[in-house]
Amino acid sequence: MQKWTRWQDWVALIAGVVALLSPLVTETDTTATWTMVVLGALTVLASLYSLGAPGERDSVSEGTHIVLGVLLFISPWVMGFADLGGLAWTAWVTGVVAFVVGIWALPQISHTHHAAPSH
Repeated sequence: MQKWTRWQDWVALIAGVVALLSPLVTETDTTATWTMVVLGALTVLASLYSLGAPGERDSVSEGTHIVLGVLLFISPWVMGFADLGGLAWTAWVTGVVAFVVGIWALPQISHTHHAAPSH
């Protein structure tokens, strides 16, 4: 796969940026802000890695999107900011997006990597 071409990674990148910047435009508190900034930044970094270095570690990268998606989704309850409507909804939506595009990219990855022939 060529660099910077997988649309799923671009969507995950956008979701990460939205999560990262969401505390600037929604009601928040310190815990919620740091949770969204850290999880958003990690999603951005995983997306940039996946876009810039496609290859043998694609399944790890997409697995990271899946895990970060789950963490974003559960973060309002775990970190106690489910009552902050705008930020909680941002976490839920960006979490679902990151999870879904991570799952969606897995079959594409398995088709681009073939097992070595056995002798």
